[in-house]
Amino acid sequence: MTLVGSSAHAVEPSDVREALIEKEARTSAAPAAAKTPSTYTVARGDTVSAIAGRFGLRTADVLSWNGLTWSSVIHPGQVLRLRAVTNAAPATPQQSRTVYVVRPGDTVSAIARRHGVSVSSVLAANRLGWSSVIFPGQRLSIPGRAPAAAAPALAPVAAKSAATVYVVKAGDTVTAIAGRHGTSVAAVLAANGLTRGSIIYPGQRLRIPGKSSALGLTAEQAANARLIIATGRNLGVPDRGIAIALGTAMQESGLRNLSWGDRDSLGLFQQRPSTGWGSAAQIRDASRSARAFYGGASDPNGTRTRGLLDIPGWKKMTFAQAAQAVQISAYPDRYAQWEKPAYAWLAALG
Repeated sequence: MTLVGSSAHAVEPSDVREALIEKEARTSAAPAAAKTPSTYTVARGDTVSAIAGRFGLRTADVLSWNGLTWSSVIHPGQVLRLRAVTNAAPATPQQSRTVYVVRPGDTVSAIARRHGVSVSSVLAANRLGWSSVIFPGQRLSIPGRAPAAAAPALAPVAAKSAATVYVVKAGDTVTAIAGRHGTSVAAVLAANGLTRGSIIYPGQRLRIPGKSSALGLTAEQAANARLIIATGRNLGVPDRGIAIALGTAMQESGLRNLSWGDRDSLGLFQQRPSTGWGSAAQIRDASRSARAFYGGASDPNGTRTRGLLDIPGWKKMTFAQAAQAVQISAYPDRYAQWEKPAYAWLAALG
């Protein structure tokens, strides 16, 4: 069956974010905990969303408590936890470090940019100052990137309302029909087995899919997803590239235009002024940020950064490999979890 803490330290934006997420989890879980059993044994026909609804819980919480994802499979007899585990908070993962041997012509800023980290972190890791001189053959310790901004848990996918049938009239277009019914062109095409090159004719009966709540996205997330999709369409990016952009933005920022992040990371894609992605204001411009992620001939950063379209062979890479080629994250495997949801968002909103 498929289904659709801590030692004292200076307060950082990530600490605030974790505190808010922890507070939200306690607030939403508390009312259900008093009347909900601690575990539940899966029966035939069960889904995680149905189990969560039966006990007044959020699907996202049940997934989290059991180490599941939105694409996980559950089976009869499996025991699921219905309450959060109250163990001590886990220690912050140790960042990996690599060693780089300085070559002629290298500078600390160029080395930092090449590895996707800040100049100050490289200086600190090697006990250097801003006036220090590096030389060919010198071995520098390159700190790994900290974890990406945690994406918020998605709400359960809303059940769609019943589809309706529309009879095409003279002068109609799929775009106009979709807009009239408050759905997307992609959704109408998919519901009728059509493509963007298909021709419709008067008297043809089209199935109009019912509305849904944007597949579990909040209004803010859906708006940002639409912007990423529209930007990709305007640039002629294929669907796979747009899906990669959507999944990357969800992993990096939770599809939110953040004003904070790891080190100086900002915006939808957690791009950094210190590594050439633009000024803070430019990165917070969601449209510009999306164009910079896509890159190519319309890249607002020119050749200072590499976008998806600038990556040789990106179309032959896996979803996660392509995202990682742009982002240079210390956690490259985390993008893969958003591949299926990203295509669903594209179909619903694009």
